[in-house]
Amino acid sequence: MNKAFTSVMLTLLIGFSACESHQPTKVACVGDSITEGFGISPQSVFSYPVVLDSLLGNNYTVMNLGRSATTMRYNGDFPYRTAKEFSNIFAFEPDVIVIKLGTNDTKPNNWDAEKFENSYQAMIDTLGTIASHPRIYLCLPVPVFKTKWGINDSTVVKGVIPAIKKIAETNQLPVIDLYEPMLDKGAMFFDSIHPDAQGAAVMAKIIAGEIKN
Repeated sequence: MNKAFTSVMLTLLIGFSACESHQPTKVACVGDSITEGFGISPQSVFSYPVVLDSLLGNNYTVMNLGRSATTMRYNGDFPYRTAKEFSNIFAFEPDVIVIKLGTNDTKPNNWDAEKFENSYQAMIDTLGTIASHPRIYLCLPVPVFKTKWGINDSTVVKGVIPAIKKIAETNQLPVIDLYEPMLDKGAMFFDSIHPDAQGAAVMAKIIAGEIKN
């Protein structure tokens, strides 16, 4: 076997090895029913995490870890940390985590600014223990176009958004604004709370832009 042929084969083997060892960036989408894709059919095609996976391309793989009705607050009526999806984050070992919680925390029986902030900080601290050392993005909630089930826009604006911005600054974490860009998209929210497939696609586009930035 001549030296030239050996050199070519070695180069090819190194190239194949590099391709095989490259793993896609894993993105975990943490959230409530808006993330899960409530009211969107099928969720497996049109929920925002699925659209996000498509927008990010082959170098990324996205997991939908949304769970309907969950709160950020650890002692809310359905804390996200008690859902199986929370445990699944650790099993997935993501490189990126996108958190979009807070909408259900606006219900009068759930809202408490101090407990919301403490719970959010506790979640960030816990997620920070994942071996993959994920980059964590904090999402500002989408607007609430009509009060339902106690979910209301006033608490989103005056309570949840300021709290998330404060937590992001304290922890030096990036914020993805899903509130302002969606303010004129009320027609895309079929029940004034949850986005339809078109609204979910807009959310995915915003989030993809921030992740790729």
